[in-house]
Amino acid sequence: MSEQHVVEPVNVQILAEGIAVQWEDGHRSVYPHRELRLQCRCAECIGEWPNPKQLNAEGIGLDVVAVEYQTIGRYALQFLWSDVHYTGIYPYTVLRELCPCPTCTNKSE
Repeated sequence: MSEQHVVEPVNVQILAEGIAVQWEDGHRSVYPHRELRLQCRCAECIGEWPNPKQLNAEGIGLDVVAVEYQTIGRYALQFLWSDVHYTGIYPYTVLRELCPCPTCTNKSE
C-alpha cells in the first residue's frame, strides 16, 4: 500500500485578518481567526465519547485571534488562541480541507 504525500506548510504567519499558510505546492490559504477556532476538534471542543460536543459558538468571542503557533511533528499545527485555548491540533490535511479560498470552496462545482 502506497503512502499518500501530505502537503506541508513552508510558511505560517499570524496576520490581523487571519492565519496565512503558504503550502509547499504553491497554494496559499488565509483562515479567518474565529472560523478556524470554531473548527477545533480537540476533546474539550467536540467532547469525548460518550460526552456530547461542548463547543458553543456563542461562547467564542468575535475578537478571538491566534497569538502563537507551533508545528506538531510533520503533520499538524497547534495554535494558542486569545481565549487561552491551546489543546487543538490542526492536521495539515484538515487545514487544506478547510481552506476558504475560492478555488478550494468551489472544487465540487
